[in-house]
Parts: sequence; C-alpha cells; structure tokens
Amino acid sequence: MNTKEYISSGIIESYILGHASPEEAGILECVMKNNAEVKAAFEEAQLTLEHLATAQAVPPPGDLKSKIWNKIQQEQRVEEIKPVVSTDIPAAKPQEEIKIQGNNNWKTFSIAASVLFLLSIAGNLFWMNNQSKAKEEMAKIKTEKQSQDIAMQKMNRKIEMFSNPDMQMVMLKGVEKHTDSKAMVFWDKKTKEVYLNAENLPKAPEGMQYQLWAIQDGKPVDAGMYTEEKDTKIALANIPNAQAFAITLEKQGGSKLPTMENMYVMGGV
Repeated sequence: MNTKEYISSGIIESYILGHASPEEAGILECVMKNNAEVKAAFEEAQLTLEHLATAQAVPPPGDLKSKIWNKIQQEQRVEEIKPVVSTDIPAAKPQEEIKIQGNNNWKTFSIAASVLFLLSIAGNLFWMNNQSKAKEEMAKIKTEKQSQDIAMQKMNRKIEMFSNPDMQMVMLKGVEKHTDSKAMVFWDKKTKEVYLNAENLPKAPEGMQYQLWAIQDGKPVDAGMYTEEKDTKIALANIPNAQAFAITLEKQGGSKLPTMENMYVMGGV
C-alpha cells in the first residue's frame, strides 16, 4: 500500500477523533516520524477538524458562571450547633423513683448492647464485602494488564512488518454488504509467506471461520484459515503469485471454493 492509499484509508481522521485502535494509532505515529507526506496530511486534517469544531461551537449562557458560584456557596454553609448546658441541679428523688430509674437504666444498657452487637455484625459484613470487591478489582486490573501486553506485542509486530522493506502490504476494503469491514495482508516478497491482520472484521459466529483467498490468473486459491492467535504472527500460506486477495466467512475448517455471498473484503495487489 503506497502513501496516498494509506492517507485516503481514513486512519488519520479516526486517530484525530479518538476512534483508532491502539495498534492503528501506534502504526500511524511511527509512519509520521518517517514520512513527511503523511505527517503533512495529519496536520492538515487536524487543522480542518479544529476549524469545523470552532465554527459549530455554542457559547454557554451568560449567567451560568454566577449560578454555579451561588450553588457552591449554598453547599458550603454549615450551621453551627451550640451545646445546651443546664445549670439547674435536680432535687433528691424518693427511693421508689430511684429503683424505677435503675430498672430503666438496665433496659437502656440492654438495648445499647444489642445495638452495638448489630453494629459489629454490620461492620464485619461491610469489611468482608470490601475485601471481596478489592479481590475483584485486583483480578480485573490483572486481566486488563494482560490484554494491554498482548495489544502491545501485536502493535510491535505490525510496526516491524511496516518497517520491513521486503514486506508488501495489501489493503482489503469492505465489499457492498460489509462497507465498514477492512483487513490488511502482509506478503513477504522473499519467502512468499502471507500474514493477515483481520482485527477490523466482525467476530466470526460460532461454527464459522474466516478464510483468506489469493486470486491467481482470475481463479481463487486457498490462502489459509484465520484465527486470532495467528493474527500477524503466523503465516497462513505460501503464495508465489497473486493479483488480489479476498476474505470470505466459511464453515469451521474452510471450504474448497469461496462462498461469494459471504465475501467481506477484497483488495488488489
């Protein structure tokens, strides 16, 4: 794929709008460092989108600032509560009244103990719940790190392929029924090995699998079955000659001939 095709592929606009995948963003940044034409196209697209955003901007209401400030002041007001101290000394109480008061005190102590017991149970449950949530968060962070490591490995592999002068890149664009789909074939000119990056294809349904085809002399030739584990890492096939490549969705294990109505992407060499 030459420089003009790469610029017109839409990756620059996707990058500026934040829609590009980490792999695509890393590749674009690498290409811009080594290709002045791609860098100039990026700066021009960025400037165009900034002008468009400025032209369509809507100013906030004039009284918005004062409303926000008044709201903050209202929430910061704290009413001062002064303790009330009684200076009156109660008169001595009869013996019978003291006895009744003693019984009431025991009832009060009993209720207080029950409340403390319930609070202790609630505290333990709260602590156990927090511990469980902490373990879940740690497991989530570990999984996210593993995914990031895998994504970084894929990106580095793609950068190596883009930098390899013997690697020919063939962009496969979506056909009429699947215009949003796209893929990239890496074809080693020396070894004739074919690698495929198909992360921008929809996930294959259960029992189905994507199959790569090379078009030689107008006839389709099986170029290998795609799996996520093989993506840009393992060669799918050895293709000595081809005028184009295409991908179809086939039953698990592949087909001898492509199912034309299930074609997703295609691109000429």
